[in-house]
Amino acid sequence: MLKRIIYTGLGVAFMTLAVSGCKTPELIQKDVNNTTPESYANSPQDTSNIVTEVKWQEYFTDANLIALIDTALSNNQELNITLQEIQIAQSEIRIRKGEILPSLGLGAAAGVDKVGRYTSQGANDANTDIKPGMEMPEPLQDYMLGAYATWEVDIWHKLRNAKKSAMTRYLASVEGKNFMVTNLISEIANSYYELLALDNQLTIVQQNIEIQNNAFEVVKYQKEAARVTELAVRRFQAQVLNTKGLQFGIQQEIVEVENRINFLVGRFPQKIERDSNAFADLISEKVHAGIPSQLLANRPDIRQAELELAASKIDIQVAKADFYPSLEIKAGLGFNAFNPRYIFTSPESLIYSLAGELVAPLINRNAIKARYQMANAKQIQAIYNYEQTILNAYVEVANQLSNIENLEQSYDLKSQEVEALTQSVDISNELFKSARADYMEVLLTQRDALESRFDLVETKMKQMNAKVNIYQALGGGWK
Repeated sequence: MLKRIIYTGLGVAFMTLAVSGCKTPELIQKDVNNTTPESYANSPQDTSNIVTEVKWQEYFTDANLIALIDTALSNNQELNITLQEIQIAQSEIRIRKGEILPSLGLGAAAGVDKVGRYTSQGANDANTDIKPGMEMPEPLQDYMLGAYATWEVDIWHKLRNAKKSAMTRYLASVEGKNFMVTNLISEIANSYYELLALDNQLTIVQQNIEIQNNAFEVVKYQKEAARVTELAVRRFQAQVLNTKGLQFGIQQEIVEVENRINFLVGRFPQKIERDSNAFADLISEKVHAGIPSQLLANRPDIRQAELELAASKIDIQVAKADFYPSLEIKAGLGFNAFNPRYIFTSPESLIYSLAGELVAPLINRNAIKARYQMANAKQIQAIYNYEQTILNAYVEVANQLSNIENLEQSYDLKSQEVEALTQSVDISNELFKSARADYMEVLLTQRDALESRFDLVETKMKQMNAKVNIYQALGGGWK
């Protein structure tokens, strides 16, 4: 009676501990907010989207730029590093898949064992007859050949969820590669347009040097005729030298931008083929941005953040399964004998085993709780990251749409300014020759004309950069 009470009490205690062991701590919950405004600020609601309508090969019409991008998509080292990360993610899937399946192995062993005669095992071996007239050999040899298998039964879908998480992260790594492609294309395009702008600025400087040299010669003649002083000659000379100095700074910038493009393309420095004369005629076409909700499907970084969030949710289920009992089955089958001649003798040399282990965590579960809570914290972190990525994408598009509109108006005004100052240079030179304007007016007019032409080229470059950036912000380039 006492034994029955003890056994009943132990059984109740064990079941109580098992049930308490399966309880999981409460977690902080956060809902995902992926809602977006119906349209972009100061932009009409239009569902047509340039990203879904035009591929990058059609969006960029310059043949030299297209050739650079094509080469970069094959040779860029950073992109190739990311492709290897995708291979790593694929291998992780295979690892998780292998954990679900039973593990099977083959083994062989050989050994020799000499025990003391006056020991319990030695005395027992001496008195054991294997067959009539056959004594146990000494020293005792041991040969074994067999197969063994282990299998963790995935009762709580822990292993299958781990595989699902790895698969989701693989898809996220693919989206990460797509996002890198988008950034790579835009970086090459922006650098290419910067290179064209520098070429045009260098041409402007060289043209201004010629204009200023002509004015310098006029001043020297007027000095000889005593119409101006030596001060005027020296100021014109200084202006010419200053403008000549500008061209070397621009030439250095050209070298650096060319090398930057070559680095992105994945090759050593060489001349970048380009048609700089066509830069002034480049036109930034009207952009159809679509509606903000389309960013969720078009932007690779948003898709990546969404997949990372999905994977983090699955990780919580994996961590939660650690609170539940795990079942592992082990089996073995083979042959074991003290002489190789008898190793395949059946059933005498046949050995086999089959065992199942059911293990549940009962006490000292702090590590399991910590992993569970850490997985939840990472999930909340992924939610914030997802929401932040959506917000950042919307802001980038809104900024570029506004930028395009303002640059268009700025370029029109800059064009008028350049035309007015170009005419004023000719007027100031004529007035100076007829002594109706002093040399400072000529110098200031030439300087203002040079700066305005520089600003016009820079504004054109910003326009082309905005064209590239809006395509990138909308998620174009990777499809």
